[in-house]
Amino acid sequence: MTATDKLRNVGPKGAAWLRQVGLRTRADLEAAGTVDAFIRVKRAGFKPSMNLLYALEGALRDCHWQEVPQARREQLVAEAEAAIAQLQPPRGRPAAAPVTTTIMQIDAVQIDAVQTDAVQIDAVHTDSVHADPTQADPEPIPPSADPSDPDTRKD
Repeated sequence: MTATDKLRNVGPKGAAWLRQVGLRTRADLEAAGTVDAFIRVKRAGFKPSMNLLYALEGALRDCHWQEVPQARREQLVAEAEAAIAQLQPPRGRPAAAPVTTTIMQIDAVQIDAVQTDAVQIDAVHTDSVHADPTQADPEPIPPSADPSDPDTRKD
């Protein structure tokens, strides 16, 4: 579609898509029809929304796309969905599968282990930061020793 040939409701991206699939004039669009033009764009690998379908119908009716009657919109959607179902999947790629969501859960045992590690790291850090620099380094806490546990603490 050229600037002198601009269709109502069709923006620059939609016009570029139509040119890419060989629909360059209003006459080309009229000959193809709304649903066929939409399917050509989709088959070319673009991802048009249903708004393009309504925009093309509005362009052919010379009205704003929101003025297309609801019954006609529903008919267009049904025709487009039937045509989309007949499309072959893209070559070299499988058809898109439904999106799934995986929710990761942490075991209580893992949480306890993380908290224990944090306590040990904090204890070592506290000893080294607050130690008196004039005195010898304190004996390091072995990783298996818990400073708060009286059985493993050296007194």
